[in-house]
Amino acid sequence: MTPSLTALLCLASDVLPGTLPKPTIWAEPGSVIPWGSPVTIWCQGTLGVQVFHLDKEGNSAPWYRQPSLEPGDKGKLSIPHMTQPYAGRYHCYYLSPTGWSESSDPLELVVTEVHSKPTLSALPSPVVTSGGNVTLQCDSWEGLDRFILTKEGEPKSSWTLDAQRYPHGQTQALLPVGHVTPSHRWMFRCHGFYRDAPQVWSAPSDPLELLFPGVSGKPSLLTPQGPVVASGQSLTLQCRSDVGYDRFALSQEGRQALPQRPGRQPQAGLSQADFPLGPVTNTLAGRYRCYGGHNLSSEWSAPSDPLDILVAGWFPDTPSLSVQPGPVVASGENVTLLCQSRSTKETFLLSKEGAAWPPLRLRSKYQGGHFQAEFSMSPVTSAHNGTYRCYSSLSSNPYLLSHASAPLERSIKWHLGLTHDVTGAPGLKWYLNVLIGVSVAFVLLPLVLLVRHRGQSRRRKSGEDGQGQLRKRLSREVPFLSYSLPPAEQAGCRTYRQEGTYAQVNHSRSRLRRGVATSPSSLSGRLLDTKDRQAEEDGQRDGQAAASEAPQDVTYAQLNHSTVRRETAPPAPQSGEPPEEPSVYAALAVR
Repeated sequence: MTPSLTALLCLASDVLPGTLPKPTIWAEPGSVIPWGSPVTIWCQGTLGVQVFHLDKEGNSAPWYRQPSLEPGDKGKLSIPHMTQPYAGRYHCYYLSPTGWSESSDPLELVVTEVHSKPTLSALPSPVVTSGGNVTLQCDSWEGLDRFILTKEGEPKSSWTLDAQRYPHGQTQALLPVGHVTPSHRWMFRCHGFYRDAPQVWSAPSDPLELLFPGVSGKPSLLTPQGPVVASGQSLTLQCRSDVGYDRFALSQEGRQALPQRPGRQPQAGLSQADFPLGPVTNTLAGRYRCYGGHNLSSEWSAPSDPLDILVAGWFPDTPSLSVQPGPVVASGENVTLLCQSRSTKETFLLSKEGAAWPPLRLRSKYQGGHFQAEFSMSPVTSAHNGTYRCYSSLSSNPYLLSHASAPLERSIKWHLGLTHDVTGAPGLKWYLNVLIGVSVAFVLLPLVLLVRHRGQSRRRKSGEDGQGQLRKRLSREVPFLSYSLPPAEQAGCRTYRQEGTYAQVNHSRSRLRRGVATSPSSLSGRLLDTKDRQAEEDGQRDGQAAASEAPQDVTYAQLNHSTVRRETAPPAPQSGEPPEEPSVYAALAVR
């Protein structure tokens, strides 16, 4: 494609550079341009320039010629779409009334994304200590024989590296970097190219930043899917912290990649980043840690606690899981989970569904034609209740597992039930005894309630008949009833209870000074007859005295069924008076 410019073409022999000051040449937006993007080459000389010429190395003719855009100032070459033919080394010079200038310094115009991007990693790890050493490694599977390694930010640096070729077409270049410190950010990228086309580069590698762990609060690393995932399952790791970090980084042990994600705040006081890792393959199995950092600092937080991601279903065998003595045990007893496999496996793992702790690991033992491991739980508590599975693995890659165990009755899940045995008997027997007792109680309870209800109904009916007669008599003869033994007679009485009825009399607008004795209707009729005459005489005298002071009205009398205490006073102490006969009284409650 011909550049879009107004230019005159001429042969190289028509113009020869002179001795005037050399112009300045540059490209906008830069000299490294992605394939298909626009770019402009500028050339600037001294005052009085009449014509600019642009020369591309490797081309003998034609040259590009352009009159000065401004008097004695600049000329430009606009390239709307950058492609391989425009990539190369350029020079410019100008013509003035006094002659030709010297040639400018060279400008290398590079086109990128022509080849697939290489891989950039750090050995032994991108996590380094301050003052430590690290080796950067750039790899390509296209057979690119040279690499350009660039350090972004300030100060900028670049290295051109010769690649070594390995079998199967892989090429690789190494660059040792020593004494790195967190005084500034160490961010790198690399490109690859062929020797015969040094300005035609590959796409840039993913950025690699060296991470300097610090002492600030470590984040937490977790996965919603749990530590054991199936091959092909989608996996996402979450790094979160109560420190307001701006970004998070995820590292996998034994691998050099260090992906970063910006932090977000799902709620106040919490920062978090999600790392979607895609469908699970064997390469995702391993140990992970994450770090938190701030945008204006090259130092990161302390690492999180490690998280092991285990990929199940990688080996075709399926172990079996059984329990001894049985799936239902009493709290405090001992139980053993037995994981077995006929295949040669070095390690067995026991996983509990929903548990925060990682799976338990045990070395296998060969016994009875099986490789097996016994996971003991003693004493069993309610915390052991749950669903368990077991897996097998090899020590060469402990993060790749077999299929999950086939539990009892060919169910995918097997539940370990617990019962609490307070009698010391086996848990199942105790459970059956409790079940039988509860069933009997449900049968007998309605019968007991029915019998009691009938008895209460009969007593209530008989009590209402007796209360009605007493209510009429009291309302006619006694305005207020109150009686109690003198203190001397109350001391040391024998007490027993007898069911009976007491009267309750309510008054309005009355001031009462004294009362008379009576007894409940349920006591013997003889007691009422004995006290009746005295109560009537005393009632008349007290009624007259009370009437002289204030009027009194009886509103109503109410009989309540209650329990009467019948008490007998003991003989009086030795004195000059003869002992009194034991007196019987009834306590009358008044509301």
